[in-house]
Amino acid sequence: MKIQQREKPQVAVDIVVFAIINNKLSILLIRRGTKPFKGYWALPGGMVLKNESLKKAAIRELKEETGIGDIYLEQLYTFGAPFRDPRGRIVSVSYFALISKKYKPVLKPTTDAVAAQWLGVKKLPRLAFDHKEIISYALKRLRWKLEYTNIASQLLSNYFTLSELQHVYEIILGKKLDKRNFRKKILSLDLIKPTRRKRKGVAYRPPQLWKFITNKHIVLDKRELVF
Repeated sequence: MKIQQREKPQVAVDIVVFAIINNKLSILLIRRGTKPFKGYWALPGGMVLKNESLKKAAIRELKEETGIGDIYLEQLYTFGAPFRDPRGRIVSVSYFALISKKYKPVLKPTTDAVAAQWLGVKKLPRLAFDHKEIISYALKRLRWKLEYTNIASQLLSNYFTLSELQHVYEIILGKKLDKRNFRKKILSLDLIKPTRRKRKGVAYRPPQLWKFITNKHIVLDKRELVF
């Protein structure tokens, strides 16, 4: 019986970074400066180094290619189609990250990235590798988690109005929500609490500011928050 040659796979990480910019859900992409797909837009990422954990590799690559660090990061999925990378058998462990308004990153592409830019998820350019598929899955995960966790806390400032919170949900879900129903549901989950602060610099009556009870990741006991 002929013994089939087995190619030893390599492991890479790719990071999907979301932020709400100019009232649009945006994603951070880098323009590749090396082959393959030189000149194409792609997700930040790269090969995992020897004796390096997957998460540390994701943090390092994100920092090297975009100058961004110290943000919410969660493992997403493993993509391992046989011909996803023309360089050989490369399996990618993907992560997704969220950046809030309070975090103002200065994009400083280095290494094999010649540019880094925020682009709206609704109008993405042609992407390298299978990164369109990875982004599509990351967007689904973000929308799912919005329904049963406090993940929205990662996209807002420390203090916000109920209208601002609802706007975040609407941007991510891609649809308008009834104001009364949204407030009734969100307040019933004990995820946020009122503060004594009010929004300054508005022409109308200053609205009350709220904050999340905790920014630590919380999973609700029941999937009650369904819009």
